[in-house]
Amino acid sequence: MFKLAVCAEMIFRSLPFVERVRRIAELGFQVEIWDWTKHDLTELQQTGATFSSMTGYIEGDLITESGAQTLLKTAAHSIDAARRLRCPRLNLHGTGLDGHGMPVKPMPAVTGPMWLAALHTLTRVARLGQTAKVVFCLENLNTTVDHPGVPFARAADTMALVKAVDSPNLRLNLDLYHAQIGEGNLIELVRDALPFIGEIQVADVPGRCEPGTGEINYPAIARALAQAGFRGTVAMEAWASGDDELALRRFRNAFSV
Repeated sequence: MFKLAVCAEMIFRSLPFVERVRRIAELGFQVEIWDWTKHDLTELQQTGATFSSMTGYIEGDLITESGAQTLLKTAAHSIDAARRLRCPRLNLHGTGLDGHGMPVKPMPAVTGPMWLAALHTLTRVARLGQTAKVVFCLENLNTTVDHPGVPFARAADTMALVKAVDSPNLRLNLDLYHAQIGEGNLIELVRDALPFIGEIQVADVPGRCEPGTGEINYPAIARALAQAGFRGTVAMEAWASGDDELALRRFRNAFSV
């Protein structure tokens, strides 16, 4: 029913990174990676894995002209890396994140001019994606637990921007872990967002571990997605609560409808 992917940054962490990728692929999942500059792309190619998504920029932001120029430049480099890995989706955030997930430029408030600047930058990103035949996905984040200070963080924010740009080359990376912390009402959220989704990411709350370890009823969400006609990629971006392979079985079971 769905294509299932697993984030190699968070699973099988006792293994070297390339071995994590290989093991995830051997178990029948696609593979998500984060900052591609930290990995040997040739080694990743040689694993034979199918890659679902990767970070689509290295530096920059959506709201300043210098930040936008930097984001577009590093997005172009990311497209080159994505071509090597045959990765169809490139992930974006409201601002650059440091190595600990904190915003490089935290924002106490987002103003009207910032919204207009973000819309302009994302329109340029979508044109870049159209030319390169890739899809950029704007991810929602939570500002309560993991990413305080990130602008345009809520799913409502990312959806508003993607709708306004109105391009098939800019879609949502709808992260349901972040949405549960920030907004809740997940089944209605996925139904509303369905026309704009490029990929869905999942982890349970609290703890950011695999489905079935917290409060989110992921089998119900999977049924709602199936009934709505979603046939795309669902990626587990979560820590294993214990055994890694057991965590992946729980993920697969939650989305087997």
